[in-house]
Amino acid sequence: MNNLIISLKNLFHKPLYVFLSIFSLSTSVALLLGIQKFDSSIQNQFENGLGNIEMVVGAKGSPLQLVLSSVLHIDNPTGNIPYTEVQKLSKNPMIKDAVPISYGDNYKGYRIVGSTLGFAKLYEAELLEGKEVNQSLEVILGNDVAKKLGLKLGDTFLSSHGLTENTIEEHDQSFTVVGIYKPTYKVIDRLIITNLASIWDVHHHKEEKEEIHDTHEHEENHEHEHERNTHEIDEREVTSILVSFKSPMGLMTMPRNINAQTNMQAALPKYELERLFQFTGVGVKAISWIAYVILLISCITIFISLYKMVKERAFDLALMRTYGASNFQLFCIVAVEGIIMVLVSLIIGFLFSQIGLYYLISMFKSQFQQDIVLTFSTLQMVQTLGIIIVIAMVSIVLAILPILKMNISKIISDEK
Repeated sequence: MNNLIISLKNLFHKPLYVFLSIFSLSTSVALLLGIQKFDSSIQNQFENGLGNIEMVVGAKGSPLQLVLSSVLHIDNPTGNIPYTEVQKLSKNPMIKDAVPISYGDNYKGYRIVGSTLGFAKLYEAELLEGKEVNQSLEVILGNDVAKKLGLKLGDTFLSSHGLTENTIEEHDQSFTVVGIYKPTYKVIDRLIITNLASIWDVHHHKEEKEEIHDTHEHEENHEHEHERNTHEIDEREVTSILVSFKSPMGLMTMPRNINAQTNMQAALPKYELERLFQFTGVGVKAISWIAYVILLISCITIFISLYKMVKERAFDLALMRTYGASNFQLFCIVAVEGIIMVLVSLIIGFLFSQIGLYYLISMFKSQFQQDIVLTFSTLQMVQTLGIIIVIAMVSIVLAILPILKMNISKIISDEK
Protein backbone atom coordinates (compact mmCIF):
# COMPACT_ATOMS: atom_id res chain seq x y z
CA MET A 1 0.00 0.00 0.00
CA ASN A 2 2.88 2.40 0.78
CA ASN A 3 4.36 1.79 -2.66
CA LEU A 4 0.98 2.52 -4.25
CA ILE A 5 0.57 5.80 -2.33
CA ILE A 6 4.08 6.91 -3.28
CA SER A 7 3.46 6.03 -6.92
CA LEU A 8 0.16 7.94 -7.00
CA LYS A 9 1.79 11.03 -5.48
CA ASN A 10 4.54 10.87 -8.09
CA LEU A 11 1.93 10.67 -10.85
CA PHE A 12 0.04 13.71 -9.59
CA HIS A 13 3.36 15.53 -9.31
CA LYS A 14 3.80 15.46 -13.15
CA PRO A 15 0.26 15.68 -14.63
CA LEU A 16 1.34 16.78 -18.13
CA TYR A 17 3.54 13.75 -18.78
CA VAL A 18 0.89 11.47 -17.32
CA PHE A 19 -1.88 13.01 -19.43
CA LEU A 20 0.14 12.73 -22.66
CA SER A 21 1.09 9.14 -21.91
CA ILE A 22 -2.46 8.04 -21.07
CA PHE A 23 -4.04 9.98 -23.95
CA SER A 24 -1.72 8.61 -26.63
CA LEU A 25 -1.80 5.04 -25.31
CA SER A 26 -5.61 5.03 -24.93
CA THR A 27 -5.95 6.42 -28.47
CA SER A 28 -3.89 3.56 -29.90
CA VAL A 29 -5.86 1.02 -27.86
CA ALA A 30 -9.16 2.50 -29.08
CA LEU A 31 -8.04 2.46 -32.73
CA LEU A 32 -6.72 -1.09 -32.60
CA LEU A 33 -9.67 -2.62 -30.76
CA GLY A 34 -12.27 -0.52 -32.58
CA ILE A 35 -11.12 -1.04 -36.16
CA GLN A 36 -10.44 -4.76 -35.67
CA LYS A 37 -13.83 -5.31 -34.03
CA PHE A 38 -15.68 -3.32 -36.69
CA ASP A 39 -13.89 -5.09 -39.54
CA SER A 40 -14.52 -8.51 -37.99
CA SER A 41 -18.20 -7.67 -37.41
CA ILE A 42 -18.73 -6.41 -40.97
CA GLN A 43 -17.11 -9.50 -42.47
CA ASN A 44 -19.16 -11.81 -40.25
CA GLN A 45 -22.36 -9.89 -41.07
CA PHE A 46 -21.76 -10.04 -44.82
CA GLU A 47 -20.77 -13.70 -44.85
CA ASN A 48 -23.73 -14.61 -42.66
CA GLY A 49 -26.01 -12.68 -45.02
CA LEU A 50 -25.18 -14.94 -47.96
CA GLY A 51 -27.44 -17.71 -46.72
CA ASN A 52 -27.32 -20.65 -49.15
CA ILE A 53 -26.72 -18.46 -52.22
CA GLU A 54 -23.81 -19.71 -54.33
CA MET A 55 -24.31 -17.64 -57.50
CA VAL A 56 -26.21 -14.55 -58.57
CA VAL A 57 -27.33 -13.96 -62.16
CA GLY A 58 -28.31 -10.46 -63.26
CA ALA A 59 -27.84 -7.74 -65.84
CA LYS A 60 -24.37 -6.92 -67.13
CA GLY A 61 -22.38 -4.54 -64.95
CA SER A 62 -20.22 -4.73 -61.86
CA PRO A 63 -20.28 -8.24 -60.31
CA LEU A 64 -19.61 -6.75 -56.87
CA GLN A 65 -22.54 -4.35 -57.31
CA LEU A 66 -24.72 -7.29 -58.31
CA VAL A 67 -23.80 -9.16 -55.13
CA LEU A 68 -24.19 -6.12 -52.87
CA SER A 69 -27.56 -5.21 -54.37
CA SER A 70 -29.16 -8.64 -54.80
CA VAL A 71 -27.68 -10.58 -51.89
CA LEU A 72 -26.86 -8.01 -49.20
CA HIS A 73 -29.33 -5.34 -50.39
CA ILE A 74 -27.05 -2.38 -49.75
CA ASP A 75 -26.58 -1.12 -53.32
CA ASN A 76 -28.56 -0.31 -56.45
CA PRO A 77 -29.29 -3.09 -58.98
CA THR A 78 -27.40 -3.39 -62.24
CA GLY A 79 -30.64 -3.67 -64.22
CA ASN A 80 -33.33 -6.23 -65.08
CA ILE A 81 -33.32 -9.54 -66.94
CA PRO A 82 -36.18 -11.43 -68.67
CA TYR A 83 -38.27 -13.71 -66.48
CA THR A 84 -37.87 -16.41 -69.13
CA GLU A 85 -34.25 -16.80 -68.01
CA VAL A 86 -35.51 -17.99 -64.61
CA GLN A 87 -37.43 -20.79 -66.31
CA LYS A 88 -34.37 -21.78 -68.35
CA LEU A 89 -32.08 -21.93 -65.33
CA SER A 90 -34.63 -23.85 -63.28
CA LYS A 91 -34.51 -26.66 -65.85
CA ASN A 92 -30.71 -26.99 -65.72
CA PRO A 93 -29.81 -30.36 -64.11
CA MET A 94 -26.87 -28.87 -62.20
CA ILE A 95 -28.99 -26.27 -60.40
CA LYS A 96 -30.71 -27.09 -57.15
CA ASP A 97 -32.69 -23.84 -56.78
CA ALA A 98 -33.06 -20.77 -58.97
CA VAL A 99 -34.93 -18.14 -56.97
CA PRO A 100 -35.92 -14.97 -58.85
CA ILE A 101 -36.15 -11.65 -57.04
CA SER A 102 -37.51 -8.33 -58.21
CA TYR A 103 -37.34 -5.04 -56.34
CA GLY A 104 -37.29 -1.31 -56.83
CA ASP A 105 -39.66 0.00 -54.16
CA ASN A 106 -39.43 0.59 -50.44
CA TYR A 107 -41.48 1.46 -47.41
CA LYS A 108 -39.81 3.90 -45.02
CA GLY A 109 -36.39 2.87 -46.33
CA TYR A 110 -36.96 -0.90 -46.10
CA ARG A 111 -36.83 -2.72 -49.44
CA ILE A 112 -39.83 -4.58 -50.79
CA VAL A 113 -38.59 -7.74 -52.50
CA GLY A 114 -40.78 -9.86 -54.75
CA SER A 115 -39.82 -13.52 -54.98
CA THR A 116 -41.04 -17.09 -54.53
CA LEU A 117 -41.32 -19.32 -51.47
CA GLY A 118 -37.77 -20.43 -52.18
CA PHE A 119 -36.44 -17.03 -51.05
CA ALA A 120 -37.24 -17.64 -47.38
CA LYS A 121 -35.71 -21.12 -47.63
CA LEU A 122 -32.38 -19.63 -48.69
CA TYR A 123 -32.18 -17.95 -45.28
CA GLU A 124 -33.97 -20.72 -43.35
CA ALA A 125 -36.59 -18.18 -42.33
CA GLU A 126 -39.70 -19.42 -40.52
CA LEU A 127 -42.98 -17.67 -39.80
CA LEU A 128 -43.40 -16.21 -36.33
CA GLU A 129 -47.05 -15.47 -36.99
CA GLY A 130 -49.43 -15.22 -39.93
CA LYS A 131 -49.27 -17.09 -43.23
CA GLU A 132 -47.37 -17.25 -46.49
CA VAL A 133 -48.14 -14.87 -49.33
CA ASN A 134 -50.73 -16.36 -51.67
CA GLN A 135 -52.17 -13.28 -53.34
CA SER A 136 -50.82 -10.18 -54.98
CA LEU A 137 -50.13 -7.19 -52.69
CA GLU A 138 -49.67 -9.35 -49.59
CA VAL A 139 -46.37 -9.11 -47.70
CA ILE A 140 -44.42 -10.85 -44.96
CA LEU A 141 -42.23 -8.64 -42.80
CA GLY A 142 -38.69 -9.39 -41.75
CA ASN A 143 -38.39 -9.39 -37.97
CA ASP A 144 -36.40 -6.15 -37.79
CA VAL A 145 -38.90 -4.38 -40.05
CA ALA A 146 -41.84 -5.42 -37.88
CA LYS A 147 -40.10 -4.24 -34.72
CA LYS A 148 -38.81 -0.94 -36.07
CA LEU A 149 -41.99 0.08 -37.92
CA GLY A 150 -44.47 -1.38 -35.42
CA LEU A 151 -46.50 -3.08 -38.16
CA LYS A 152 -48.86 -5.95 -37.27
CA LEU A 153 -50.91 -8.52 -39.14
CA GLY A 154 -53.64 -6.87 -41.17
CA ASP A 155 -51.92 -3.48 -41.39
CA THR A 156 -51.71 -1.82 -44.80
CA PHE A 157 -49.21 0.64 -46.30
CA LEU A 158 -48.31 2.35 -49.56
CA SER A 159 -44.89 1.69 -51.09
CA SER A 160 -42.62 4.36 -52.56
CA HIS A 161 -40.71 4.11 -55.81
CA GLY A 162 -36.96 3.74 -55.43
CA LEU A 163 -34.77 2.25 -52.70
CA THR A 164 -34.67 5.26 -50.37
CA GLU A 165 -37.52 6.63 -48.31
CA ASN A 166 -39.68 9.22 -50.07
CA THR A 167 -43.34 10.20 -50.11
CA ILE A 168 -43.33 11.97 -53.49
CA GLU A 169 -43.55 8.86 -55.70
CA GLU A 170 -45.94 6.73 -53.65
CA HIS A 171 -47.89 4.02 -55.48
CA ASP A 172 -51.67 4.02 -55.16
CA GLN A 173 -51.98 0.29 -54.43
CA SER A 174 -51.59 -0.70 -50.78
CA PHE A 175 -49.83 -3.77 -49.41
CA THR A 176 -51.35 -5.87 -46.60
CA VAL A 177 -49.25 -7.55 -43.90
CA VAL A 178 -50.12 -11.25 -43.70
CA GLY A 179 -47.08 -12.61 -41.86
CA ILE A 180 -43.95 -11.88 -39.83
CA TYR A 181 -40.77 -13.96 -39.89
CA LYS A 182 -38.85 -15.14 -36.85
CA PRO A 183 -35.46 -13.42 -36.38
CA THR A 184 -32.75 -15.06 -38.48
CA TYR A 185 -29.98 -12.45 -37.94
CA LYS A 186 -29.58 -12.43 -41.71
CA VAL A 187 -30.44 -9.96 -44.45
CA ILE A 188 -34.06 -11.15 -44.68
CA ASP A 189 -34.73 -9.62 -41.25
CA ARG A 190 -34.69 -6.13 -42.78
CA LEU A 191 -36.68 -6.88 -45.92
CA ILE A 192 -40.38 -6.82 -46.80
CA ILE A 193 -41.18 -9.97 -48.78
CA THR A 194 -43.96 -10.35 -51.32
CA ASN A 195 -44.48 -12.34 -54.53
CA LEU A 196 -43.36 -11.41 -58.02
CA ALA A 197 -46.92 -10.66 -59.13
CA SER A 198 -47.12 -7.87 -56.53
CA ILE A 199 -44.08 -6.10 -58.00
CA TRP A 200 -45.39 -6.47 -61.53
CA ASP A 201 -48.88 -5.30 -60.55
CA VAL A 202 -47.62 -2.22 -58.73
CA HIS A 203 -45.54 -1.14 -61.73
CA HIS A 204 -47.96 -2.28 -64.43
CA HIS A 205 -51.45 -1.60 -63.15
CA LYS A 206 -53.25 -2.88 -66.25
CA GLU A 207 -51.57 -6.29 -66.27
CA GLU A 208 -53.38 -9.26 -64.75
CA LYS A 209 -51.76 -11.52 -62.18
CA GLU A 210 -49.67 -14.46 -63.44
CA GLU A 211 -49.19 -17.82 -61.85
CA ILE A 212 -45.63 -17.86 -60.47
CA HIS A 213 -43.44 -20.95 -60.10
CA ASP A 214 -43.20 -22.21 -56.48
CA THR A 215 -45.80 -19.73 -55.09
CA HIS A 216 -49.38 -20.17 -54.03
CA GLU A 217 -51.28 -17.79 -56.35
CA HIS A 218 -55.01 -17.20 -56.08
CA GLU A 219 -57.31 -18.41 -58.84
CA GLU A 220 -59.14 -15.13 -59.51
CA ASN A 221 -59.30 -13.74 -63.05
CA HIS A 222 -58.64 -17.23 -64.42
CA GLU A 223 -60.20 -16.44 -67.77
CA HIS A 224 -57.98 -13.36 -68.26
CA GLU A 225 -54.82 -15.39 -67.56
CA HIS A 226 -55.61 -17.67 -70.51
CA GLU A 227 -56.02 -14.63 -72.70
CA ARG A 228 -52.54 -13.26 -72.00
CA ASN A 229 -50.45 -13.67 -75.13
CA THR A 230 -46.89 -14.92 -75.35
CA HIS A 231 -45.46 -11.49 -76.17
CA GLU A 232 -46.80 -10.04 -72.90
CA ILE A 233 -45.42 -12.94 -70.86
CA ASP A 234 -41.97 -12.46 -72.38
CA GLU A 235 -42.00 -8.82 -71.27
CA ARG A 236 -41.98 -9.72 -67.60
CA GLU A 237 -38.66 -9.00 -65.89
CA VAL A 238 -36.90 -9.72 -62.63
CA THR A 239 -33.90 -8.02 -61.06
CA SER A 240 -31.76 -11.11 -60.54
CA ILE A 241 -31.72 -14.84 -59.84
CA LEU A 242 -30.27 -16.39 -56.69
CA VAL A 243 -28.82 -19.81 -57.43
CA SER A 244 -27.68 -22.82 -55.42
CA PHE A 245 -26.12 -25.92 -57.01
CA LYS A 246 -26.53 -29.64 -56.61
CA SER A 247 -22.77 -30.23 -56.87
CA PRO A 248 -19.49 -28.25 -57.08
CA MET A 249 -19.34 -28.98 -60.82
CA GLY A 250 -22.09 -26.46 -61.47
CA LEU A 251 -20.28 -23.82 -59.46
CA MET A 252 -17.14 -24.39 -61.51
CA THR A 253 -18.67 -24.31 -64.99
CA MET A 254 -21.90 -22.32 -65.06
CA PRO A 255 -20.66 -18.81 -64.15
CA ARG A 256 -18.15 -18.86 -67.00
CA ASN A 257 -20.75 -20.17 -69.49
CA ILE A 258 -23.32 -17.53 -68.51
CA ASN A 259 -20.80 -14.69 -68.75
CA ALA A 260 -19.49 -15.86 -72.12
CA GLN A 261 -22.64 -17.06 -73.87
CA THR A 262 -25.47 -14.80 -72.64
CA ASN A 263 -26.17 -11.08 -72.26
CA MET A 264 -26.34 -11.59 -68.48
CA GLN A 265 -23.61 -11.86 -65.89
CA ALA A 266 -23.03 -14.39 -63.13
CA ALA A 267 -21.28 -13.43 -59.90
CA LEU A 268 -20.09 -15.61 -57.04
CA PRO A 269 -20.95 -13.92 -53.72
CA LYS A 270 -18.16 -15.50 -51.66
CA TYR A 271 -15.52 -14.63 -54.25
CA GLU A 272 -16.73 -11.03 -54.64
CA LEU A 273 -16.84 -10.49 -50.88
CA GLU A 274 -13.32 -11.86 -50.53
CA ARG A 275 -12.18 -9.31 -53.12
CA LEU A 276 -14.05 -6.58 -51.25
CA PHE A 277 -12.41 -7.54 -47.96
CA GLN A 278 -9.02 -7.47 -49.65
CA PHE A 279 -9.61 -3.84 -50.62
CA THR A 280 -11.02 -2.83 -47.24
CA GLY A 281 -8.26 -4.82 -45.55
CA VAL A 282 -5.73 -2.34 -46.91
CA GLY A 283 -7.50 0.46 -45.05
CA VAL A 284 -7.79 -1.64 -41.90
CA LYS A 285 -4.07 -2.42 -42.02
CA ALA A 286 -3.24 1.25 -42.59
CA ILE A 287 -5.28 2.34 -39.56
CA SER A 288 -3.77 -0.51 -37.52
CA TRP A 289 -0.23 0.58 -38.44
CA ILE A 290 -1.10 4.17 -37.49
CA ALA A 291 -2.39 2.85 -34.17
CA TYR A 292 0.85 0.89 -33.61
CA VAL A 293 2.90 4.01 -34.36
CA ILE A 294 0.84 5.92 -31.78
CA LEU A 295 1.38 2.99 -29.41
CA LEU A 296 5.15 3.25 -29.82
CA ILE A 297 5.01 7.02 -29.30
CA SER A 298 2.92 6.60 -26.17
CA CYS A 299 5.28 3.95 -24.80
CA ILE A 300 8.23 6.27 -25.50
CA THR A 301 6.37 8.98 -23.60
CA ILE A 302 5.87 6.59 -20.67
CA PHE A 303 9.56 5.68 -20.84
CA ILE A 304 10.63 9.34 -20.83
CA SER A 305 8.24 10.13 -17.99
CA LEU A 306 9.49 7.31 -15.76
CA TYR A 307 13.15 7.76 -16.73
CA LYS A 308 12.91 11.48 -15.96
CA MET A 309 11.36 10.67 -12.60
CA VAL A 310 14.16 8.22 -11.77
CA LYS A 311 16.81 10.83 -12.62
CA GLU A 312 15.05 13.70 -10.83
CA ARG A 313 14.35 11.64 -7.70
CA ALA A 314 17.67 9.81 -7.65
CA PHE A 315 18.52 11.31 -4.25
CA ASP A 316 15.18 10.24 -2.71
CA LEU A 317 15.58 6.73 -4.11
CA ALA A 318 19.18 6.53 -2.89
CA LEU A 319 18.09 7.73 0.56
CA MET A 320 15.37 5.08 0.69
CA ARG A 321 18.00 2.53 -0.28
CA THR A 322 20.24 3.57 2.66
CA TYR A 323 17.26 3.19 5.02
CA GLY A 324 16.91 -0.45 4.07
CA ALA A 325 14.72 -0.45 0.96
CA SER A 326 15.81 -3.11 -1.50
CA ASN A 327 16.31 -2.58 -5.22
CA PHE A 328 13.16 -4.62 -5.79
CA GLN A 329 11.10 -2.24 -3.63
CA LEU A 330 12.43 0.79 -5.54
CA PHE A 331 11.80 -1.09 -8.73
CA CYS A 332 8.19 -1.69 -7.67
CA ILE A 333 7.58 1.96 -6.76
CA VAL A 334 8.51 3.11 -10.24
CA ALA A 335 6.94 0.14 -12.00
CA VAL A 336 3.58 0.70 -10.28
CA GLU A 337 3.47 4.20 -11.82
CA GLY A 338 3.85 2.77 -15.29
CA ILE A 339 1.38 -0.05 -14.62
CA ILE A 340 -1.24 2.43 -13.38
CA MET A 341 -0.84 4.50 -16.56
CA VAL A 342 -1.14 1.39 -18.74
CA LEU A 343 -4.24 0.09 -16.92
CA VAL A 344 -5.96 3.48 -17.05
CA SER A 345 -5.10 3.74 -20.75
CA LEU A 346 -6.55 0.29 -21.45
CA ILE A 347 -9.81 1.15 -19.70
CA ILE A 348 -10.16 4.55 -21.40
CA GLY A 349 -9.12 3.07 -24.76
CA PHE A 350 -11.75 0.33 -24.46
CA LEU A 351 -14.43 2.92 -23.64
CA PHE A 352 -13.32 5.10 -26.58
CA SER A 353 -13.51 2.10 -28.91
CA GLN A 354 -17.08 1.32 -27.79
CA ILE A 355 -18.16 4.93 -28.29
CA GLY A 356 -16.55 5.00 -31.73
CA LEU A 357 -18.19 1.70 -32.70
CA TYR A 358 -21.58 3.02 -31.55
CA TYR A 359 -21.32 6.01 -33.92
CA LEU A 360 -19.97 3.88 -36.79
CA ILE A 361 -22.82 1.40 -36.42
CA SER A 362 -25.35 4.24 -36.20
CA MET A 363 -24.01 5.72 -39.46
CA PHE A 364 -24.06 2.30 -41.15
CA LYS A 365 -27.60 1.67 -39.95
CA SER A 366 -28.93 5.05 -41.09
CA GLN A 367 -27.45 4.56 -44.55
CA PHE A 368 -28.22 0.87 -45.14
CA GLN A 369 -31.07 0.16 -42.68
CA GLN A 370 -28.96 -2.62 -41.20
CA ASP A 371 -27.96 -3.40 -37.64
CA ILE A 372 -24.45 -4.73 -37.15
CA VAL A 373 -24.04 -7.52 -34.61
CA LEU A 374 -20.67 -6.86 -33.00
CA THR A 375 -18.44 -9.91 -33.02
CA PHE A 376 -14.80 -10.19 -32.09
CA SER A 377 -12.33 -13.01 -32.03
CA THR A 378 -11.20 -13.66 -28.46
CA LEU A 379 -7.82 -14.85 -29.75
CA GLN A 380 -7.39 -11.66 -31.80
CA MET A 381 -8.30 -9.48 -28.82
CA VAL A 382 -5.88 -11.35 -26.53
CA GLN A 383 -3.11 -11.00 -29.13
CA THR A 384 -3.75 -7.28 -29.57
CA LEU A 385 -3.85 -6.60 -25.83
CA GLY A 386 -0.80 -8.81 -25.37
CA ILE A 387 1.20 -6.75 -27.89
CA ILE A 388 0.12 -3.50 -26.20
CA ILE A 389 1.00 -4.75 -22.71
CA VAL A 390 4.36 -6.23 -23.77
CA ILE A 391 5.48 -3.02 -25.51
CA ALA A 392 4.34 -0.94 -22.53
CA MET A 393 6.09 -3.22 -20.04
CA VAL A 394 9.33 -3.09 -22.03
CA SER A 395 9.29 0.71 -21.88
CA ILE A 396 8.68 0.56 -18.11
CA VAL A 397 11.55 -1.88 -17.53
CA LEU A 398 13.96 0.17 -19.66
CA ALA A 399 13.04 3.31 -17.71
CA ILE A 400 13.78 1.81 -14.29
CA LEU A 401 16.97 -0.11 -15.15
CA PRO A 402 19.10 2.86 -13.97
CA ILE A 403 17.97 2.03 -10.41
CA LEU A 404 19.99 -1.17 -10.53
CA LYS A 405 23.13 0.78 -11.56
CA MET A 406 22.61 3.54 -9.04
CA ASN A 407 25.77 4.64 -7.12
CA ILE A 408 24.19 5.48 -3.76
CA SER A 409 27.23 7.05 -2.09
CA LYS A 410 28.01 9.27 -5.06
CA ILE A 411 24.42 10.45 -5.40
CA ILE A 412 24.14 11.34 -1.70
CA SER A 413 27.50 13.06 -1.60
CA ASP A 414 26.77 15.10 -4.72
CA GLU A 415 23.39 16.16 -3.33
CA LYS A 416 25.02 17.31 -0.11
